[in-house]
Amino acid sequence: MATEIHNIAVVGANGQMGGRFSADFAALGLNVARLDRESSDEDVRAALDGCDLLLLSVPVTAMDAVLDRMLPRLGRTAILCDVGSVKVMPVKAMTARYEGPVVGTHPLFGPVVPEGFEPRVAVMPGRDRDADAAALVADLFTRCGYHCFASDPEEHDRAMAYIQGLNYTSTVAFLAAARDVEGISNFVTPSFRRRLDAAAKMLNQDMELFEIISEANPFLQEVSRKFMSYLSLAAGGDLDLLADRAQWWWRNEKSY
Repeated sequence: MATEIHNIAVVGANGQMGGRFSADFAALGLNVARLDRESSDEDVRAALDGCDLLLLSVPVTAMDAVLDRMLPRLGRTAILCDVGSVKVMPVKAMTARYEGPVVGTHPLFGPVVPEGFEPRVAVMPGRDRDADAAALVADLFTRCGYHCFASDPEEHDRAMAYIQGLNYTSTVAFLAAARDVEGISNFVTPSFRRRLDAAAKMLNQDMELFEIISEANPFLQEVSRKFMSYLSLAAGGDLDLLADRAQWWWRNEKSY
């Protein structure tokens, strides 16, 4: 494995996140080859010749097809890395098919980082022997201005089953139930309006994305069952207990 990253190939470079990272890496003075679905076999061959890092910025549903195309041309010293929103399945696919170093990452932000939000990247080695590769990838993202922290695929997916999966499914269920109330639109309050506004992009623009990553997360059903147990507490009138547990987010005094 290379001890430094100089030559990077980004698959999905025409996408929003792939484009962002391609620009970030180029701004560091690194050699960046941009690949997408329209790239020719010659483009792929040239991009992977001497490649130190192959970054996959593709949907989880495209992972197998992309690996089929890239791996026969990828040298075994290159780091294979992805930036997807689920990790157990992609990391398993990469380590099963590639003998070289594998690193899973998840940038916890979109193409546009909101003002005041610290852009964080979860970084995890595919195997124990890939720890040095994970450190190189973390250093690369750090130099781009992102805060990196160590994780593992299971820890990541359990957390994201709440942050993304349950957020999506509970929002869909809540709004679907609310529409059953006749004349409810006459009673919309400012706080409910804010909730509708927050859900609008998720349900109107990113619905397919959230459905895909939710279905690909192996812990979503487990998390949903746990959420139902909390709803049962609410149905039983134990709102004080739930409110006390919810206050953890503010008592913890962390910056999100």
